[in-house]
Amino acid sequence: MSLFEAMAAPHQIDRYLELVNPMATVRDLRAEVTGVRRTTADTVTLTLRPTRQWRGFEAGQFVQVGVVIDGVRHTRCYSPACSQHRPDGRIELTIKAHPQGMVSRYLHAEARVGLVVSLSQADGVFRMPATRPEKILLISGGSGITPVLSMLRTLVDEGHEGEITFLHYADTERDVAHRDELVEIADGHANVRLVLAYTGQAEGGDLHGFFGQEHLEAAAPWHGEAQTYLCGPPGLMRGVREHYDRIGLGARLHSEEFAAPVAAGDEDATGLLTFTSSGVTARNSGASLLEQAEAAGLTPEFGCRMGICFSCTAVKTSGCTRNLRTGETDTDPDQPIQLCISAAVGDVSVDI
Repeated sequence: MSLFEAMAAPHQIDRYLELVNPMATVRDLRAEVTGVRRTTADTVTLTLRPTRQWRGFEAGQFVQVGVVIDGVRHTRCYSPACSQHRPDGRIELTIKAHPQGMVSRYLHAEARVGLVVSLSQADGVFRMPATRPEKILLISGGSGITPVLSMLRTLVDEGHEGEITFLHYADTERDVAHRDELVEIADGHANVRLVLAYTGQAEGGDLHGFFGQEHLEAAAPWHGEAQTYLCGPPGLMRGVREHYDRIGLGARLHSEEFAAPVAAGDEDATGLLTFTSSGVTARNSGASLLEQAEAAGLTPEFGCRMGICFSCTAVKTSGCTRNLRTGETDTDPDQPIQLCISAAVGDVSVDI
């Protein structure tokens, strides 16, 4: 390929165009922040205007957002909170600043109108069927509110007439993102019921404490006939799943989680890791291969760190790995694996 051809390649052109106008791209998908709202102490809601490459999304899906922090681009996954039918084509993200979240903390503190971020096309299987269920129970907790709020807003825009209950868990009333919008939707639609459960506040709200059968009966006594969509912190996710399995409704529960899987402890780990392309070796600590590669001084590409975006896929050339989400092991050589959700079982070689 000639130098001219290399410079004319779409991504190379985009590198030049961004010097003039960051939103002028041939292939790269980006978005400009057009609105910033901080409605709770630790969340920020951003409105984004994507470039022309944007193909839209379905309620419940996620996108990858990339920002440059101290000269390094970092990417994380967030779910749009707006309706998939939003008429202006923009998307709304509500982002909670987690103590260890570099991107979330940066956006919470620094996001301003005019900021341009990188954006991926929407992805993910957490979404409603094309034929909407007659009865729908939406359960969320904390920042898990965003994908199910998108579902609620989408159903309202579609004029859905079936029963909908939105059950949301928060520590206190002050921690409920989009509370005013939720109240407005419930007040304006007879088929929508809003149930707020506070785990750290004894007064106010509709329910108190953590999820259980009594909460389910109070919020949606018809839950056995409904399709339930769930997103929230690990404790809520685990509690709802275990309860639905016990009462035989596991097939009616659909969930999405944005929490990294837990790797084995040091006492369970044996073997030696070899990162073949880098010529680096390290003792297996039991952590994910992504974490161990970073601990060894390597900088493999990654996105969500939760096994969703596939950005950290690399080839395992030999050895046995365990999928941290499913527990399945893989002993075949020359297999692509996701570093963030794979742990070594004994000696493993990876091509990074």
